[in-house]
Amino acid sequence: MTKSIILEIRAGAGGDEASIFAADLLRMYSKYAQSQDWSFLVLDSHPSSLNGYKSVVAEIKGENAYENLKYESGVHRVQRIPVTEKSGRIHTSTASVAVLPKVAPVEVQINPNDIDFGTFRASGPGGQNVNKVETAVRLTHRPTGIVVECQSERSQARNKEKAMEILRAKIYHQQQEKQRSEMAQERREQIGTAMRAEKIRTYNFPQNRITDHRIGKSWHNLEDILEGKLDKLIKDMIKLMQ
Repeated sequence: MTKSIILEIRAGAGGDEASIFAADLLRMYSKYAQSQDWSFLVLDSHPSSLNGYKSVVAEIKGENAYENLKYESGVHRVQRIPVTEKSGRIHTSTASVAVLPKVAPVEVQINPNDIDFGTFRASGPGGQNVNKVETAVRLTHRPTGIVVECQSERSQARNKEKAMEILRAKIYHQQQEKQRSEMAQERREQIGTAMRAEKIRTYNFPQNRITDHRIGKSWHNLEDILEGKLDKLIKDMIKLMQ
């Protein structure tokens, strides 16, 4: 049982509305984590206008966290009238979700010489600098091109430690994907390019319905689900995806 995961949410197609939807998903998962007595910590975020997120990375710790959330990975699509829409038209936007199990250092060997290390000042909401010293950390893994950032901790050392955990999870995921693609003669990225056609799930506000396209099942309590009441949805996903 995996107790710790890295959750990454990125705004996809749809401009400001996509970043607002990314924030909605972050709130949904944080409330679900709270209902499960799991810890939920935002490690890094890139806010956008209107209280949205271009991207956000969080750490979730709790019993069966990965087992419960692993089927959330993919492109989520929302259909609704955005707050920015004055003519009342329904827009379609997307956000991608990646759920990565944290892995031990012995499972992923990283050569320190392959990492470019950088620091910057941690930022608060709205982008203002909240630290006068550069405690936030950016790691670039040259062999894979993976870049991770962390600014959740007050010390540079702790942020570097957290960033290394994210980097290991991403490299491990990339290695697993490569192995699967070689066996199946195709490579499938977990979160794709976040284009509308790649959706795994649709959140349809006018019809108060959420549909998962992989299992062909819908739920009609959309507002409750976005408030973190995911138990029924997750139980159905585990039952029908296994």
